[in-house]
Amino acid sequence: MQDIRILGTGAYVPERIVSNDEVGAPAGVDDAWITRKTAIRERRWAEPGQATSDLATAAARAALRSAGITAEQLSVIAVATSTPDRPQPPTAAYVQHHLGASGTAAFDVNAVCSGTVFALSAVGSTLLRRGGHALVIGADVYSRILDPADRRTVVLFGDGAGAMVLGPTSRGPLVRHVALHTFGELSGLIQVPAGGSRLPADTGTLDAGLQYFAMQGREVRRFVVEQLPQLVKDFLHEAGVEAADIDHFVPHQANGVMLDEVFPHLGMEHARMHQTLARYGNTGAASIPITLDEAARRGAFAPGELILLAGFGGGMAASFALLQW
Repeated sequence: MQDIRILGTGAYVPERIVSNDEVGAPAGVDDAWITRKTAIRERRWAEPGQATSDLATAAARAALRSAGITAEQLSVIAVATSTPDRPQPPTAAYVQHHLGASGTAAFDVNAVCSGTVFALSAVGSTLLRRGGHALVIGADVYSRILDPADRRTVVLFGDGAGAMVLGPTSRGPLVRHVALHTFGELSGLIQVPAGGSRLPADTGTLDAGLQYFAMQGREVRRFVVEQLPQLVKDFLHEAGVEAADIDHFVPHQANGVMLDEVFPHLGMEHARMHQTLARYGNTGAASIPITLDEAARRGAFAPGELILLAGFGGGMAASFALLQW
């Protein structure tokens, strides 16, 4: 990954703002409860006519403008999502068509909330072999798979997309190191039970509500709090840097209270943690690129600074990328 750089970033969130009171009422909770448990104050939800590919395309166009290249210059497009437009074809095929990038290789990556860094790793190896430019997009529309009465999940999620344009060039932030992990023995902690080959969607599964996103929140929290510090330590050792050398931390925006709990245990005493979840909620695979884009656009990063991206979520999976701005 040492020759791959980020040439531009972009993001898109839907216009519709959903307050804690609106989302909490069907679940029997209020704004104070949601804020105390999650630090989320509002989120954006897609309109009925908007699909994941629409959000992804808007973020992609913003990233292409930022990078100063056209869609025709892309050699690969990877969309990280666990809420595709349809089970098939890949959502990336729709994005490719919308952008007019005919002939560009396009595929989806499903590593749930860790997906964007997984996609970053995949396109990095492709670029080193083939050259050209890559578009990595994290996009999710979780509002379509949430049970309105489940307070454990419905209050957490928003919809959005974030994107990065990458290329093997000498300008732009450098992707120094990437690491990916999956803990399949914990795959039952986060899932959508029905709709696949194991349990096809039918009237029975719909009546049982098995088409909805389900999460064992306490076990997921335990995984993050117990596993993330050691995973970060190991990753930074592999990358050849100390935790105290990290200037910025851009984590998956899962839950603000949980992030505030775990951050002091990561050893990054000089780092600033960036959060966007108060306004956008947990946007799945989109949360890291959205947060990275917002920080970059407000000038939060200085040349030479080290930025740690950390994804974690369903699988269970964890992913890390070290950037040098």
